[in-house]
Amino acid sequence: MSGDGRPAGDRPRRLGLLGGTFNPPHVGHLICAQEALEQLGLDRVELVPVALPPHKPPAPGDPGPEVRLELCRAAVAGDDRLGVCDAEVVRGGPSFTVDTLRGLDGSDELTFIVGGDMALSLPSWREPLEVMRLARLGIAERGEARRDRIEHALAPLGAAGRFDFFTMPRIDISSTDVRTRRAAGRRVRHLVPDAVAGLIEERGLYA
Repeated sequence: MSGDGRPAGDRPRRLGLLGGTFNPPHVGHLICAQEALEQLGLDRVELVPVALPPHKPPAPGDPGPEVRLELCRAAVAGDDRLGVCDAEVVRGGPSFTVDTLRGLDGSDELTFIVGGDMALSLPSWREPLEVMRLARLGIAERGEARRDRIEHALAPLGAAGRFDFFTMPRIDISSTDVRTRRAAGRRVRHLVPDAVAGLIEERGLYA
């Protein structure tokens, strides 16, 4: 395995992409990335922070996409299996998955990592058929109960054989929780990676 996560042989790199606002990135995001990496047999997983969420306004106190990108880089530092893709921040404007997938290196086998709720909403995304053509879906689920619903929702897209499930432990942490704690003057260390906590403190973010 090379330093950028590329396999030593001739086969394409299996690259997982985990999109989100990451405002800020927390340990739940890293656990999701780790579980997808190991259970789906990926070579590398990259966080993909959005520039502008297309379906909701920025959260109050959003430090901006460039700062969120920096926080993501701090979150994965020191783990060569994880990285950050800056494509959506560099492109700017509303971040649509199909545009991001189209712009990436075509030599990689892409897996777009989503939660069960996001998988159910895929038919409402921009160009969902093209999304499924460009990448497999890696779907984080905590149990079997919703798999039938997801398979039923994706069936009209001709997605059979284009998605995989992996198990995700229940981690009740959200970026909203982290921001709320900071605004209340409470510590967020251990909810976010130490390097992220350090930047939040140093910059006075979310206070």
